[in-house]
Amino acid sequence: MKTEIRTVQQNLEAHLKAASSGKALGDSIRIHQVADPVDMTREAADRDVAVQILDRESKLVRRLRLAMDRVKDGSYGLCLQCEDEIAPKRLKAIPWAELCIHCQEEADNLVSHRVRMLDSEHWTEAA
Repeated sequence: MKTEIRTVQQNLEAHLKAASSGKALGDSIRIHQVADPVDMTREAADRDVAVQILDRESKLVRRLRLAMDRVKDGSYGLCLQCEDEIAPKRLKAIPWAELCIHCQEEADNLVSHRVRMLDSEHWTEAA
């Protein structure tokens, strides 16, 4: 069991190291003055992409650190919602998983429903 936990910790640390490599992207979000409007547009688009990547990486880093905390406190592998065990296959695929597949599907459906509701409100207001 201790070797399993150590393997999980090493796996999470490896993912954390890979996800934390976005420091070079920080330079790409700096605004550089260029004279050509086409270059300005391209650089703005590149900055937007870099910001999205940094945002995704920071969320992953946060999830990885929380997973490492759960390893330390002994709650790793338990669903944060229903407290059932998360399937080993799921943890192998997504070592930072916080929810079992059933609770994750419910969470995804709720988010999807909220997005649809916001979209319908937006279209109603626009009409």
